[in-house]
Amino acid sequence: MDTAPVDAFDTTLVLLTVEEAARRLRIGRTVCYRLISSGELESITVGHLRRVPADAVPEFVTRRRKRQQPTTITATAA
Repeated sequence: MDTAPVDAFDTTLVLLTVEEAARRLRIGRTVCYRLISSGELESITVGHLRRVPADAVPEFVTRRRKRQQPTTITATAA
């Protein structure tokens, strides 16, 4: 019987299915396909299969975090 938590994932995987990438990002499969189509999330084809490199997931999150960080405004003395 498998006793691993539902959200546990194999860190040795190099390529993820779109569904696995979506689970890691906690988003739906359709949203994940949209991110791939727009080029925001890297993917490759292997034969007729679409795969997401495992390192593309944290890179996507890092880019999103940088984009959403508020810019620091420094006040200058007049």
